[in-house]
Amino acid sequence: MIADRIRAMTGWHWIALFGAILLAWAALFAMAVPADLRAAGRIYGTDFWASLCAMTPDMAGFARVLGMWMLMSGAMMAPTALPAFATYDDLAQRAPGARFGALVAGYLTVWIGFSVLAAGLQIGLFRAGLLSPFGDSQSALLSAALLAGAGLYQFSALKEACLSKCRMPLTFFMQHWDEGPWRNGLRLGMTCLGCCWALMLLGFVGGVMNIAFMGLATVIMVLEKLPEIGRWVTRPLGVVLIGGAAYVAAGAF
Repeated sequence: MIADRIRAMTGWHWIALFGAILLAWAALFAMAVPADLRAAGRIYGTDFWASLCAMTPDMAGFARVLGMWMLMSGAMMAPTALPAFATYDDLAQRAPGARFGALVAGYLTVWIGFSVLAAGLQIGLFRAGLLSPFGDSQSALLSAALLAGAGLYQFSALKEACLSKCRMPLTFFMQHWDEGPWRNGLRLGMTCLGCCWALMLLGFVGGVMNIAFMGLATVIMVLEKLPEIGRWVTRPLGVVLIGGAAYVAAGAF
């Protein structure tokens, strides 16, 4: 049913949404170009892109690290939010007060806030010598702690509550429709954040500039939110992550 709505949707905002997703992944790919290829910055056309590609905390500073996290959050979260956006778009055809732009703005506000915190955390861990310039952990104990934390969170009541809302977007919007699109967007963003924050922070294990790793994480988060598939993903993934934490921790001694 959700898939049918997505296929049936038309409109400039969906074209813009998919365009933004593609641009975000393209920008992240550009940032992930190895150092020995960055000298070919003329390929990207401007000094801005050449400097943006050098996305290391010591060279880029907080603003560009924040920009990277905002791009990454948008690229990773937009696909997971498509069912909810599709449901809202469908309801908006026959419900008063619906404003798709306000919903998306509220949703993005939450993820911008997360990006601010994640960028600050990355710079702090880098300065403490726990992360490489490209955002992957240099500490086995840090990696084990992140894996264990994410694994345990897979079994938490909060994770289950957030996933249950994401898997039933129609019920979610019917319950909160009277709050208006802006607050609906904020609430949806917080719910989505509750589902995904721990998995997002695993970027510090696999490397926040590792496009393959972050792409895999995106696929997993999409699958988790599918009603028919998600229940077979969440807890088994938790077991895998806890096992990974134990393996990494054992190798540290």
